[in-house]
Amino acid sequence: MITTWELRAAFARRLSAMYGAEVPAYTTLVEVTARINEEVIRGGRDAGRLGGIERVTAERHGAVRVGTARELRQAAQVFAALGMHPVGFYDLREAAASVPVVSTAFRPISGGELERNPFRVFTSMLTTADRRFFDRDLEARLEAFLGRRELFPRELLELAGRAERDEGLEKSSAERFLALAVAAFELSPEPVDHGWYGELERVSSVAADIGGVASTHVNHLTPRVLDIDELYRRMGEHGITMIDAIQGPPRWDGPDVLLRQTSFRALAEPRRFRAADGRVVEGALRVRFGEVEARGIALTRAGRALYDELIGEPAEVWAGRFPRTERQLALDGLAYFRYEARGDRPRDGRRPPGDLAGLLDGGWVAARPIVYEDFLPISAAGIFQSNLTGQGTRDTSASGTYYDRHTLSEVLERPVHDPFELYAAQRDGSLRQALGAIGLPKDAT
Repeated sequence: MITTWELRAAFARRLSAMYGAEVPAYTTLVEVTARINEEVIRGGRDAGRLGGIERVTAERHGAVRVGTARELRQAAQVFAALGMHPVGFYDLREAAASVPVVSTAFRPISGGELERNPFRVFTSMLTTADRRFFDRDLEARLEAFLGRRELFPRELLELAGRAERDEGLEKSSAERFLALAVAAFELSPEPVDHGWYGELERVSSVAADIGGVASTHVNHLTPRVLDIDELYRRMGEHGITMIDAIQGPPRWDGPDVLLRQTSFRALAEPRRFRAADGRVVEGALRVRFGEVEARGIALTRAGRALYDELIGEPAEVWAGRFPRTERQLALDGLAYFRYEARGDRPRDGRRPPGDLAGLLDGGWVAARPIVYEDFLPISAAGIFQSNLTGQGTRDTSASGTYYDRHTLSEVLERPVHDPFELYAAQRDGSLRQALGAIGLPKDAT
């Protein structure tokens, strides 16, 4: 049997190879990222503190876009075969003017599975009934177009269902599943209807990228870098135009938290178009780009609320209001940590203290950061927006369709996990275990 995590790791590798062949600038991005990571490690930084270096080197997140609830459910089945579950709800309609999608991220959810391979896919669904973007006539024609296409062949979905049920596949079936799964996300050579694509593009280039073509494709694939500021500078030296800024928290001398992201601008890719008279002509589209990320510590709800207050503030304001040490983040309940009993502490007969500060300062337990595995809607929308081909249109007098985590769960027919609950479970379980190991009640703190 090829186990679930082995399928996930193999899929991530193959998808990366496929995307590199389609978008050569992505290969440059990966190569520069690898060199910077090696330099950071040689410089003595504790890179493993936020995930082992083997994990960081292999780490990727992808982004795909689908058009309908049916397509989203089918994508969920493919990702379930890889041990990837929907986590979090992101409404990009509220974060950017012309991005009519709601999203979730498919990823592993246990600490052990994340360490084996933390592949994630940020997956967006078009909100075709949202009157701010689509009137009734356009919605009907868009739904008819989407209803005629098949993104995921039946054989792939059957193999995915079997892989989810059996927690893996035998070798021959695994090979077939991987081939079909990667092919489902390749860029289609089929000509694009020029008039239809253009009509949707006037609403939103994201809408055109989803509903103006006969298939889906990888929109971007993202490696993880240990120094994103250096990466941003160095990509310019390679002649690759980056977006205007790094999204997320500012660079400062305190703990790395949440997620910093940037990308190179969408490149003109050759595409074939079908004109109104039936002729097929050569053209180009700018829809795909290369993104890179630097991951930090996961914040609690209170930490996230403070972060949201500080969005857009300069580093000096950030430094004045945000804790400057991991210890203070832990004591203030602003970030998530995994706790371990210190086996190297001499036992001198003293009873360990019953408060977290005393346990940390006395060397009874150690706190290691829990890596942030998710996404920031404003950052994601900012990168989407920065790579759009036009401003799009939005009727602010019309009403939108309501979505939240629970309605998305109903669409998926699977639970969409709350990321805060997942992080809290890791923290609480590790703390109980650490307290028990040093002889304290598991609810001592």
